[in-house]
Amino acid sequence: MTMRTNTKVRACLLLACLMAFSLISFRAAGTPADAEVAIVVNSSKPVNNLSLAELRKIYFGDRQYWKGNLPVVLLMRSQGSHERDVVLRVVFEMTEERYTKYWVAKVMRAEVSDPPASLYSFGMLQEGVRGNPGAIGYINANDLRPGVKVLRIDGLLPGESGYSLR
Repeated sequence: MTMRTNTKVRACLLLACLMAFSLISFRAAGTPADAEVAIVVNSSKPVNNLSLAELRKIYFGDRQYWKGNLPVVLLMRSQGSHERDVVLRVVFEMTEERYTKYWVAKVMRAEVSDPPASLYSFGMLQEGVRGNPGAIGYINANDLRPGVKVLRIDGLLPGESGYSLR
C-alpha cells in the first residue's frame, strides 16, 4: 500500500473507533444506575406473575421446566451490565465470582448441561426471549420492545412502589 492509502486507512479506523466509543458512552449515559430491571418471557407464556422465591428457583436451575414440560431457557446479560448486577445482587444474592463457581459446580455435578447463556445486549436478549417459548430473561425496564411479556414479581411491575429489582 502507498503511504497515502495507509494514512486514509488509519484515519478511517480512528474515526470508526471514535464513533464506537461515542455510541457506547451515549448508551451508558442513557442508563441510570437506579433503572429497574424487568423480567421478560415469551409473549405466548401463560405465566404473568412469579414470586421472588419462584424466580430464584428458576434462575438457580432448580426449576428446569415450565408447566407442560417446556424446558426453561435461562438468558442473562453479559458481565458488567447494570441489569446483571441487579439480578446477581437481588435474585442470586451473589457476587460475579460466586455466580460463576455456582454454575461450574452445577455443570460438573451434571445437574444441568449448560449455565445460562450470556447475551451482550438487551436487543439480543429480547430476540432470544421472543424466539424461544421457554426463555426467560431480564432487561432494563426503559428498553422494552414489543413481543415480550413483562412478568410481575411478587405482584408488582417495574415502576411500582416496592418493586424489588432495582
